[in-house]
Amino acid sequence: MTTSTVEDYLKAIVVAEQRLDEGQLVTMGQIGASLEVAPGTVTAMVKTLEKGGLVVYEPYNGVRLTHGGRQMGLDVLRRHRLIELFLVETLGLDWSEVHDEAERLEHAMSDKLIDRIDQMLGHPRTDPHGDPIPDVRGELPDKELINLGDCPAGEHFRIARVSDQDETFLRFIERHGLKPGTRVGVAFQDPSAEVVALRPQGGAEVVLGRDAAAKLWVEDLSGR
Repeated sequence: MTTSTVEDYLKAIVVAEQRLDEGQLVTMGQIGASLEVAPGTVTAMVKTLEKGGLVVYEPYNGVRLTHGGRQMGLDVLRRHRLIELFLVETLGLDWSEVHDEAERLEHAMSDKLIDRIDQMLGHPRTDPHGDPIPDVRGELPDKELINLGDCPAGEHFRIARVSDQDETFLRFIERHGLKPGTRVGVAFQDPSAEVVALRPQGGAEVVLGRDAAAKLWVEDLSGR
């Protein structure tokens, strides 16, 4: 029953599961928001996926992937993130515009071509946005990251991941020197004003709202 729509749903559920605690279910609303489809449409598709043995659906609660569904979803996710990196590293596309291109190409490329891209890129662990790339066995690299919105003032961190793929937001991040790999110091946190001030290495101070800061994930450089 593999179609591009099925693959899109399985990938969306895989990504949503990564943000949840173990045992939690992915809701219809989370899937709908990711795919920009109505909840009723999501429910109908989830029931189809359940008939195909790809998910377990609990009405009014949510859905979880079966082993087979998760492997298929991780395979699509691997394709998507390798294609994004290939488009940036090899073809020179801007990191802010590769998401939509990868959405189309992930369904068309053969396993042979994807494996060749993986080999050519040196079996990378992350895509241009810092998102982890599943390996050929469907295993995700495990790295402990901290949400920038929770980081204390006076500490230094390295930006590792940008969780929002919106083109406008990515261009903002790049314009202010906050791409993955950048070292930043947290100048101050003001919970009452909901702002975070950052000092990127070699750049000018940047003030972010807490919603924007929450889209950045960092590695602690303190050695703790």
